[in-house]
Amino acid sequence: MKLLKLVPQDTNIKFLKLRVPFFALSILLIIASWSLVAFNGLNLGIDFVGGQKVELTFEDQEQAPVAELRELVGGLGYGTPLVQEFGAPNVVSIRVRLPENVEATPGAAEAIGKEVIAAIQGQYDGVRTDANDTVSGKVAEEFSQDAAFALLAAMVMVALYIWIRFEWQFGVGALFALFHDVSLTLGMFSLFQMEFSLQIIAAILAIIGYSLNDTIVVYDRIRENLKKYRKMPLPELLDLSVNETLARTVMTSLTLLVALLPLLFFGPASLFGLVAAITAGLFIGTYSSVYLASPILIWLGVNSDSFVPEETEADKQEKKVLGQL
Repeated sequence: MKLLKLVPQDTNIKFLKLRVPFFALSILLIIASWSLVAFNGLNLGIDFVGGQKVELTFEDQEQAPVAELRELVGGLGYGTPLVQEFGAPNVVSIRVRLPENVEATPGAAEAIGKEVIAAIQGQYDGVRTDANDTVSGKVAEEFSQDAAFALLAAMVMVALYIWIRFEWQFGVGALFALFHDVSLTLGMFSLFQMEFSLQIIAAILAIIGYSLNDTIVVYDRIRENLKKYRKMPLPELLDLSVNETLARTVMTSLTLLVALLPLLFFGPASLFGLVAAITAGLFIGTYSSVYLASPILIWLGVNSDSFVPEETEADKQEKKVLGQL
């Protein structure tokens, strides 16, 4: 029985033929994404803007009605609430946004929490209030700073790792590809005004991991081929390397997509932003590995001698002695 091959073994797609227009398109998309973030902004979730946090225990139920609570609290006019199980199936944590300047009015934020509690207790029996606290804007600002630092640190460490493993040009190429992936993901969230929460930071870190994995596989094959085909023009060698890893890239992407699509279309609303970000990042990361991380090596001066050890003085002296024999 023959194995199913989605990508024929003799595939020879000329990816690098269109490297200039695709690279220009990527630059434009990066500029457009950051312009959207600057002028349209991100729809920051409660994690980043603060809010009122209520914790409730449904004593008469084994499972808290999370979906129903999200709809009920959402109808109170404080935006889309963040409703999650908290420690046990019948315990929930509910966070709602606070209107502007509410924190400056003593008792106003707590009153909003009491309104949420009253609405829930009016619909369900046996609901115990465990907490009614305010998440201050200062704490939310710290979340924002920590999230930005996490993304920046991840990208820098990735570039450093690839620099050490390969050459500095490969580190620059990988960093640029990751910057492209993060930029387009932020642009998508700004364009569609989907809620940007700590979940999305986790999704972006997952995108960085996936894109890095794909890029390293391609880079590893490029390094092998640079040693193997010393006289082959670099654009042809890059095309060869991408085509040789294409089957692995396609299978990995499809496998992940099979798991993501059911969650995207049929999963809970609380996971939609997370899954949408990873799904978009799957395509963006694959694209950047082929059309950004690879062709940029040409412009950064990688050549067939990049992985050939430099001849030391001892090597030159040894060749000289051997030549005299």
